[in-house]
Amino acid sequence: MSGRTATDLRLGVNIDHVATIRNARGGDHPDPVRAAEMAAAAGANGITAHLREDRRHIRDHDIERLMGEIDLPLNLEMAATEEMLAIALRHRPHAVCIVPERREEVTTEGGLDAAGQHNHLKSFVTRLTDVGIRVSLFINADALQLQAAVSLGAPVVELHTGAYAHAGDEGDAAKFAAELERLAASAHAGAAMGLEVHAGHGLTFDNVSAVAALREIRELNIGHFLIGEAIFDGLPATIARMRDLMDKARAEARP
Repeated sequence: MSGRTATDLRLGVNIDHVATIRNARGGDHPDPVRAAEMAAAAGANGITAHLREDRRHIRDHDIERLMGEIDLPLNLEMAATEEMLAIALRHRPHAVCIVPERREEVTTEGGLDAAGQHNHLKSFVTRLTDVGIRVSLFINADALQLQAAVSLGAPVVELHTGAYAHAGDEGDAAKFAAELERLAASAHAGAAMGLEVHAGHGLTFDNVSAVAALREIRELNIGHFLIGEAIFDGLPATIARMRDLMDKARAEARP
């Protein structure tokens, strides 16, 4: 991805919820591709978009435009279905992150069971990799899931930070510390296995620094919080503040 900052920690901005607002009334406004352009100018290193089965936010035409109009790598989040595989193979984004997906969920509720779905996932990872798409698996911070990623041949994992974020939101200091330690241990283990480690879900101004300080983590993907804060402070300023918090935490982290 683009080397826009002095640190080795990249920021991927998820623009799904710009499309969610657009879809609430139909039409073309607000435009998620315009949001991606603004994110690039504000210091994002990549754009993330989740094309769901029910098209509740990002739609097929958005993917076409992102591929054609944005000069940043696109990380396409998708479920492991033949429909989504065909779309990914047609557009060939920089990366595909395979995520669990249930129609009735409001947002992604946990990590992919890469170990339990090994046989199902193997052909998806192979077919995407064969055309040069960098595959990542969105998993919980768990040794078994890390081992499954290696077995599947996925070069990247994205650790689900939801439990960590929720513990902080609930003011549970002990659980918050335990979840951070679990992320740290998994990031270290994943890197030792040769995986590139990313993280995301529920990250905010208040909780991002501790995760950004984990040197084995190479990229954070953040969306809902940034789009929500942009209502009050504007998208460029919100992304710039997140970028600054990440950079400061990484710069101050112990080697």
